[in-house]
Order: sequence, then structure tokens, then C-alpha cells
Amino acid sequence: MLNNKQSQPLANKIRPTDLSTYQGQEDIVGDNKPLRKLLSKNLLPISIIFWGPPGSGKTTLAKILANMKGYDFVELSAVNAKKADITAAINKQQLTRKRTILFLDEIHRFNKAQQDALLPHVEKGTITLIGATTENPSFEVNSALLSRSQVFILKPLTTANLTQIITNAINNKELGLGNNPPTITKENITLIAKLANGDARSALNILELANSLRDNKSNEITKDIIKTAIQTQTIRYDKNGEEHYNIISALHKSMRDSDIEASIYWCSRMIVAGEDPKYIVRRMIRFASEDIGNADTNALTLAINTKHTVEFLGYPECDTALVQLAIYLAKAKKDNRAYLASKKTKQLIKETGNLQVPLVMRNAPTKLMKDLNYGKDYKYAHTNQEESKNQQHLPDELHAKDINLYEEKED
Repeated sequence: MLNNKQSQPLANKIRPTDLSTYQGQEDIVGDNKPLRKLLSKNLLPISIIFWGPPGSGKTTLAKILANMKGYDFVELSAVNAKKADITAAINKQQLTRKRTILFLDEIHRFNKAQQDALLPHVEKGTITLIGATTENPSFEVNSALLSRSQVFILKPLTTANLTQIITNAINNKELGLGNNPPTITKENITLIAKLANGDARSALNILELANSLRDNKSNEITKDIIKTAIQTQTIRYDKNGEEHYNIISALHKSMRDSDIEASIYWCSRMIVAGEDPKYIVRRMIRFASEDIGNADTNALTLAINTKHTVEFLGYPECDTALVQLAIYLAKAKKDNRAYLASKKTKQLIKETGNLQVPLVMRNAPTKLMKDLNYGKDYKYAHTNQEESKNQQHLPDELHAKDINLYEEKED
């Protein structure tokens, strides 16, 4: 009968237990880096938030810290953990009097009340809280808890990190594939690493499935087997999270800087990830007026036409139209004077309030309005072109001022 460790997924079985075998995150745990320095001084913050993408080593690092410092380790997932689970962990600590790390995976899924319930225990030092999140803690973790936490940012693992993790798993005789190791080329190990997209768990899952699919006679994991093991590469993209805003920002700024290649790339990243095409084109319509304006009025026209194309075709047929628009907007001349005029005018209105329309500019459909001089001495531009330019158009308070809302310049 298999023991519990042997029956677990490969990613769990070969999880590192100390920093010597931990891959990646050199900016945090490398020599003279923040977390390594704290550990060397036998210190841990009362609360830690590990923020990083899936498979970047958040759980593994939390367990390593517990091992190094001799802490009890209580692991909960915020997806299904209840207040009673937190209470049980606290009661256990108070009973054993042993230092305890409470690891709360996906802490961003805890609501405000649940996060607030952790505060007294964190402040008293009853437990050391380590929360893991894939979401920006500035948005998802209560300010009170966040202010008491040391945030460490974990990055996606590099291809080199993942290649080493895969190689270690193949050669590990006790817990990996080392008892009956497959034959696999360096090229195919690198292929798995690239397909994993920075995610160690994904890399090991692909390896494990590919190993189960290999031909026992040849004992080889081939490129075709790897492609069978992973039908589609997962693109990391959260339509409601930070990555959503990061990528649309990258597209906007790439088009503004007239970088055609980057504009195509970021637009396509959203398309491949399944972003709503109406959202993409809506942002590009905004860009056409904000960053291009009257330097190229065809930009807004094409953007509106692309909106109609998106609504008519939908995915996947509308993808080319979106890329076409991104290219046009990146290549177009840029002029943000309309955008600046809009901002400046809003601020002016905020400062001056509801100023009255000059009498000469008002309409006079009734006798009373005419008696009150509505529209008196108005110069009709089609018959009094020069005089009409000089009549008062702005409220009295602004008429004599040089407000300069629109910056004229030579094109």
C-alpha cells in the first residue's frame, strides 16, 4: 500500500523543505535580501503577505519558514475556512504554548469581518499570520491588517528555475520519478518549462501526466506526448483583477508611444485570454479621442467602425479588426489638446460654479424674454462674420480673462 506522501501529486511530494532547494525569488530570500536578513536575526514579522502568481512558491516558502523557525504550521484555505477553524488554531496554540504560523491561502477571499477577526490575535502575537494571495493586497486586504503586515512580492518563476525544478523531479529517487526515470531531452524539459508559464505546479503537473502517457518500451517523453499532456497553454489574466488593468494600461501606453509591435502584443494578450472585445474597443475609442484627437480624425472614425465590427462579428472573427485598430492608433500622429482642454474646463467649472449665460447668447422665444433683452444685439455669423467673432460668448466672470482652455500650436 502506498503511504500518504507517495500517493500525493508530484508537485506536493517533491516540495522543498529548506531554502537550499527552493527555486526562484532571489529578490526575497537571496543573500542579504529582506526575508533572509530577518531569518538570520531570528525574526519574523507578526504578519506576512506573500503576493504572487500561482505556482510561484508562496505555500512552499511559508512551510520552509515554519520548519526553519520551529513553528507549528496550520494551513487553511480562505475558500472554505470558517471562523471556527481560526478559533481552533488559536485554541491549539494556547493549549500547546508553541509558536504557530497560521497560513491562510487565498486570503483575499476572506471578507472584511473575517479579516478583522484575525487582528486581535495578530496584534497579541498569539499567531504569526502568513497570508498568500494572487491579487493586489492593496485592493483585497483590509487596511488595518495590511498596515500590520510585511508584504513580499513573488515573481513568476523563470524558465531556468522551472527547468531545474523539472530536472530535480526526474532525478529524485525517493519522491520523484527517479525510481524509473523517463528519457527526456533538454529541449523537451525546456518546452515543459515554457508551457508552464512561470508556474512550478503547472510544470510538475505536465511532467507527471506526460510521464504517465509515455510508452513503456521506449521510456521516452516526446514532444508529442507533452503536447497531449497540455492541450492549451493557460494565459494568466484576471478580468476583474490587477492584471486586467495592467495589460490595458500597457496597450494604452504602447499605442501612445507609437510602438506598433508592443501594441499588437498587448492587444492580442487580451484577445487570447478571452477579454470582452467590447471592453477592448471601448478603451481604444477613448484613446482615439484622448491621445490622437484632431491630429488624425480618421482614428476615431475607424475606432467607431471597429466597435460595429466587434458587435456584428464577435469572437473569433473580430480579432483581426481589433489588431488592425491597435496598429492604426499606434501609427497615428498624437495630439492630446482636446483631452487637456476637457480636464482644464472641468476644473474651471468646479472652481467657478454655475455662471450665467450672457444675455446676448440667450434665445428669446417669448415677449417677456425679449423685454429682458435676451438675445439683444446678437450678431448672426453668416451675415456678420467679423462682428460675430468679437461678441461676448462666455459668462461675464470669464469674458475678460485669458482662460486659454485650448492650447493652439502649429501642426
